[in-house]
Amino acid sequence: MGGIPAMKGAAISLHDLSVHYGDSPALVGVTGRFEPGSLTAIAGPNGAGKSTLLKALMGEVGASGRVELGSVRRADIGYLPQASAIDRSFPISVADVVCLGAWKRMGVLGGLSAAMIEAVHHALHEVGLAGMQGRPIGALSVGQFQRVLFARLLVQNAQVIVLDEPFTALDSRTVDDLTQVIETWHRAGRTVIAVLHDLEQIHALFPQTLLLAHRVVAWGPTRQVLTAQNLNEARALAQDWSACTVGECQAS
Repeated sequence: MGGIPAMKGAAISLHDLSVHYGDSPALVGVTGRFEPGSLTAIAGPNGAGKSTLLKALMGEVGASGRVELGSVRRADIGYLPQASAIDRSFPISVADVVCLGAWKRMGVLGGLSAAMIEAVHHALHEVGLAGMQGRPIGALSVGQFQRVLFARLLVQNAQVIVLDEPFTALDSRTVDDLTQVIETWHRAGRTVIAVLHDLEQIHALFPQTLLLAHRVVAWGPTRQVLTAQNLNEARALAQDWSACTVGECQAS
């Protein structure tokens, strides 16, 4: 897949983005921007609203404030949710899943062109699954299935890729191979946003980090964000958050 033209302005801008479930605030007042072509990790304690932020970006949860996508349509963002949110019991093949990345170009009744079939084979080769297109997804290991989902994103050829904990429960070889895919996206000028827990991975791969604990603790260059002081603040804020009402958390 080739590169894409650089986009003018921010790829995604957030303006006072807030999400709450009933009286429980999940996110409060998140403001900032993901620059075009940037690699940004979203870090923070467990339950601090990281996945909720991605769902808000994708329009999957109700939110106040604004999400501005610049020249990108939300439908053209490549989104990989947590593996636990994906049903693998449906009896389809590896190739069927990867082809889903191209359905917007094919249309509901459209068939696969020779070029698209070639793109599917190329994507499977890129993620280390060459020759496995006919295998049912239920027969795959966790790592193999994650490779399939990355191949689907390659076929989608999106400008912005959003990943929710893409390396959870994966072996080191799979992590290394999928990291190379992310680096390829970055070289092609794509914007990548990923929720990650491993701080070493973030330091090694992501120049930008959003440290989140229901609100923004810090957002900017990774070395300036992932300081001991900021991490301690995020942990303390997350621990105290469950006792907040919406108004109290907004005021804190």
